[in-house]
Order: sequence, then C-alpha cells, then structure tokens
Amino acid sequence: MKRLFTTLFIATFAITIVHAQNTCSTYYPMVDGAKLQYTNYNKKGKEDGKFNYTVTNVQGSGNNVSATMEMEIVDKKGKVYTSDYDIVCDGDIVKIDFKSMMNEQMLSQMGDVEMDISGTDIELPNSLSVGQELPDANISIKMKMGGAINMNTNVETVNRKVEKLESLTTPAGTFDCYVIYSETKTKMMMTKQTLPSRTWFSEGVGMVKQESYNKSGKLTNSMVLTNYSK
Repeated sequence: MKRLFTTLFIATFAITIVHAQNTCSTYYPMVDGAKLQYTNYNKKGKEDGKFNYTVTNVQGSGNNVSATMEMEIVDKKGKVYTSDYDIVCDGDIVKIDFKSMMNEQMLSQMGDVEMDISGTDIELPNSLSVGQELPDANISIKMKMGGAINMNTNVETVNRKVEKLESLTTPAGTFDCYVIYSETKTKMMMTKQTLPSRTWFSEGVGMVKQESYNKSGKLTNSMVLTNYSK
C-alpha cells in the first residue's frame, strides 16, 4: 500500500508539469489525443517503471480550457494502476484538481481507503526567464485504511527558481528547456525529509526530464520523456 501511494504521489507532482498547450498555455499540449510517456530510472540508471498520460475531453477556448487526463502507472514488476483527473487552464496558469485524481477508480486499486486532500496546486506561468522565482505549493493527504490505521502526508514544494535555459536530448527528441530547481519537504508518518530536484520544461511539450537528489545532492532517480505525440 505504501509503495503504491508513494509511486502515485511521484506521478502527481510530475503531472503538474506535464500538460496543456493552446492559446491558454505555452508549455502544455492540451490537445485531444496527445500522449506522453515517461520512463523512471533509479540512481544506477536502471529502468524503474513508466508513466503514460493521454489528454482527453478538451473543452473551452481562449484563456479558459479544461480537460481530462488519463493516467497509467506501470511499476517495475509490470503491475498497472490507472486513473484519470481534471485539468483546468485559467488565464495563464494551469491547475490540477488533486481531489479528482483520487477518484473511485484509483481508490479501488488501493483497497479499503478513505482519503481527504487539501492544499495549493503547483503553478507554472506562460512566461519564464532565468532567475525568476515561482510560487511555493503544498498538499496534505489524510488516509484511513480500514479499522484504525491512518496515514497522514504533507508535502511542501519550496524555493522554486528558474536556473537556466539549455538544450536537452531524450529518446523523444531534442528540446530547448528551462531548468527549474525546487525543494520538496515531506512529512509521512514518522518520516521527515527535505530533498532537492530539477525539472526541464519545453514549450509545447511540458516536462521533458526530472531529477531528484538526496540531501547530499546525489542523484536518486530521474524521469525522462521517452515518447510523445499529439
């Protein structure tokens, strides 16, 4: 259960930087049928699962567009978890409805679970520049897993800053990307930790790569865009 929840949570924060492009957003392919596949790698560079996303049910126009994101998580043992959730592009900001992500379909795959979610979404403006500071974000999840078993998780994403602009090549192609540094403060049960990460964003695609590090700054895992179509 804890492993599934951790995998899902990693996917959640990756998702907030993966989707939407039309006149409402610069960085995300918010187009019906757009598909993105990310491959997760451990610190030794070995494959550790995949995340597949498909954009569906795009509605609206101009600066107000909504869509449904279908998500499939394939862990390193080949087990598949599926769900879908809502995305809203409002003005120059893309937001994800975290509550819709934890829908009946996903909860049924996690067993007998009740969940309460609150917090603020991660925001990515349409215009980025080197040195720009971005707003913090947080999410709090309270889970009741049958009987008296409870698990509360709080995650803050802080110190978000655009570090540089660089070209990055992945199996999906070569992309000009802004690199954003951030730190994630996590409290899960009796565990507390603050870990840094970097994310590469490309116009019209969204997230191209994400690297996570331990408190000493050493790479612990990465997520790379390995297939993309729209």
